[in-house]
Amino acid sequence: MAWNNQSVITEFILQSLSSSWELQMVYFLFFSVVYAATVLGNLLIVLTIVSEPRLHAPMYFLLGNLSFIDMSLASFATPKMIADFFREPKVISFEGCITQIFFLHLLGGVEIVLLISMSFDRYVAICKPLRYLIIMTRRMSRGLVTLSWIVCIFHAMSQLAFTVNLPFCGPNEVDSFFCDLPLVIKLACIDTHILGVFMISTSGMIALVCFILLVISYSVILVTVRQRSSGGSSKALSTCSAHFTVVTLFFGPCIFIYVWPFTNFPIDKVLSVFYTIFTPLLNPVIYTLRNKDVKDSMRRLSSRVLKYSKTDHDLT
Repeated sequence: MAWNNQSVITEFILQSLSSSWELQMVYFLFFSVVYAATVLGNLLIVLTIVSEPRLHAPMYFLLGNLSFIDMSLASFATPKMIADFFREPKVISFEGCITQIFFLHLLGGVEIVLLISMSFDRYVAICKPLRYLIIMTRRMSRGLVTLSWIVCIFHAMSQLAFTVNLPFCGPNEVDSFFCDLPLVIKLACIDTHILGVFMISTSGMIALVCFILLVISYSVILVTVRQRSSGGSSKALSTCSAHFTVVTLFFGPCIFIYVWPFTNFPIDKVLSVFYTIFTPLLNPVIYTLRNKDVKDSMRRLSSRVLKYSKTDHDLT
């Protein structure tokens, strides 16, 4: 894709979360800790699922992929935001801006498809338990992950198909700490109303429809669970509650931002922080605290690592 448009502007200026130097230092320390915890937490889940044979089931395979996506989603803009606390002005090149938009839509789209896949997995496991092993095979779970990447690559490319050739002649200040499509297209020197409508139909409405389908799916699951009173049903209810919490935390900010792209709200920047930084951190916390199998596997992995380290230390 050619990025050589006829724009006068070759770079954009990003806005900080605060103009106060003292607050920026507080944010630097806070978001550095949050980012490190996000990467380490999700990496631990991925390593645990890969190394523990009992977690090689479709649900955990999807969870491992979700953790990888969360780790990536937290990394497409957060490291630059942290580094920019020491920079004035906070500049990003045109190519860098377009790259951020691409990865935001790619990773966000893959996460949406994975969340739908996980709800489908729970639906089959709870509502059609006798057919679960027939439907949710390894081939099926791998196919869902592969499909999510293929579909979302095309989605991300479609978002950039018109954006890369828009003329930008000033101003060049993006009202966020990263480049997001609704904010960038507003800076173009032409009327972008049609492009905004296209963005609503391909991002905002898709997110809204997917969220509604997920709500319906989990509602059916919860109705089925309520009709049972066994320990297995309690475990299913706990798992589904965790899944639905993640779904709400991720889709809420996305829908708010992309369904109303023509209007700026003061809370938009807060929501951007939430779904790009906090949600990837909350996912491993929610899943590990609500899932006994994952917690037990993490303990075994930690024990093996400590035992190996102790053995290695004794040998030296």
